[in-house]
Amino acid sequence: MKVLTSYSPKLEDVKKAAETLGGVSALTPLSLNQRLSEKHKAKIFFKREDLQIVRSYKIRGAYNKMAALNDKQKKNGIVCASAGNHAQGVAYS
Repeated sequence: MKVLTSYSPKLEDVKKAAETLGGVSALTPLSLNQRLSEKHKAKIFFKREDLQIVRSYKIRGAYNKMAALNDKQKKNGIVCASAGNHAQGVAYS
């Protein structure tokens, strides 16, 4: 088994993942945070991943990975060592 120490996705990988996630993850907006923008004299935006069905961006990685499994891997099942956002993404997927 090859272990990756670093990963740089190619544009094709990103496009494929976006296609796989179509209809699964929400396109979440950027929202201007007025208070922090005024405090730091800059435009500060929050990426609203709390609007995802599982309230986290973790759905993207979990679903994309599970969708890429072959039949043999799927038959072996999925194990998730998380009780947080990633686990919610895996459970939903």
